[in-house]
Amino acid sequence: MISSDLAIIILFVSVLLSFYFLSRKKKWNQPKKKFPDSWRAILLEKVAFYKELESTKKPHFEYKVQEFLLNHKIIGVQLEPSIEDKLLIAASAVIPILSFPEWKYTNLQEVILYPDAFNMDFQFDPAYKDRKILGMVGTGYMDGKMILSLKALHKGFSNETDKRNTAVHEFVHLIDKMDGRIDGIPAVLMERQYLIPWLDMFARKIGEIHDGRSDINPYGGSSKIEFFAVAAEYFFERPQLLKKKHPELYKALSRIFNPAAH
Repeated sequence: MISSDLAIIILFVSVLLSFYFLSRKKKWNQPKKKFPDSWRAILLEKVAFYKELESTKKPHFEYKVQEFLLNHKIIGVQLEPSIEDKLLIAASAVIPILSFPEWKYTNLQEVILYPDAFNMDFQFDPAYKDRKILGMVGTGYMDGKMILSLKALHKGFSNETDKRNTAVHEFVHLIDKMDGRIDGIPAVLMERQYLIPWLDMFARKIGEIHDGRSDINPYGGSSKIEFFAVAAEYFFERPQLLKKKHPELYKALSRIFNPAAH
């Protein structure tokens, strides 16, 4: 039996430890060093979104890239992530939230990079024929983690016309998850009066995909969750094409990701 004095001491220590770990969790590292020229060269070569930014906005993009890398681990499984790999992951994180200077991915601790596609058991060896997953936002015991395929990461930035970017797709899921659930409704970014129109448009656009009357990635027709992420990929990869072919969707996504322009 534990004495009352010992119980108080244990409780006191527990409170101190809880306070310590909560304090650590809230700590957020801010960039203090100059953005390396070698990093800038990689962004200019590999990231079309960054290259096309107005010169006045590039420093903020660079700052957010540094901030992301300071506050999130990037580890590899059977590979050692290169600085290019890390910069592409950080760029993928920054692209959707560039218009939100104070944004922090507080629901992400680390990104795990796999060599290739993987299955639901996280196996990526070519011997497993069911390897179809290119990226995943973890839940349950994997909460706070993201898994990305190295090949898919680089393909997302090497092909500028396919309207697809796996890493951006997964970070959009994280944005969706910031209100506590992934449901295709980015509540933390969307004003309440736009919710019903957003859901109505969802239904129509998913219907167009099912009917074969859309150039949006068919995967977006699988659910509201995937439609939001797929549409966001299109928005950031081919904004002018989206504006031409899907003006209503473009306007809605622009209102979500660039509210200052409205």
